Amino acid sequence: MKQLREIDNQTHDLLKDEEVLSISLKNPSAFALLVDRYQMAFIKAAYKIVKNKEEAEDIVQEAFTKIYLNAGKFREVENATFKSWAYKITRNVALNHYGKLKKDYERYGRLDDAPAMAFADNSMEKELVREETAGFVRKTLEFLPKQFESALKKYYIEDKSQKMIAEEEGITLATVKMRLFRARKIFKEKIKTEERQLSWII
Repeated sequence: MKQLREIDNQTHDLLKDEEVLSISLKNPSAFALLVDRYQMAFIKAAYKIVKNKEEAEDIVQEAFTKIYLNAGKFREVENATFKSWAYKITRNVALNHYGKLKKDYERYGRLDDAPAMAFADNSMEKELVREETAGFVRKTLEFLPKQFESALKKYYIEDKSQKMIAEEEGITLATVKMRLFRARKIFKEKIKTEERQLSWII
């Protein structure tokens, strides 16, 4: 892997996605470059599934959180580019959200199955999410408040339901949802804040 001092004079446009991801393992601020490169494209992909702009934005925020927390796992995925790997994670998060939306709205009317089915890949979906998230906890969780760390790991890394987390930690479901929401918000703000500190790489 290239050392940071070897890329000080390179612009971020010359760095491959995989190089930026590798750098972000030690320097989380670098991850902002990947967010900049793919955020809009992933929002469009998510929108095609859920047909709701705000929901699509939330999906992509959640997907980038999962991508960041599992950055080190990428090296174990054979014959994958960052783009394809990250897109699969985003798609699966969107499909999971679509399933929840469908259940929520069933009492009010049917949702169109076509958008979700167009993106479904029977060989991927839930199994892919499990493989990508199991057994690898990033040390970069340390920048989050400790009170959110446990819930975040269990939800994104261990793939546990919010209800299960509430039962294990002896807290209400509403508290779990609040902690996950605030953790995602902190993560997003952290990336935006550190984006201004990228002069070492630009």
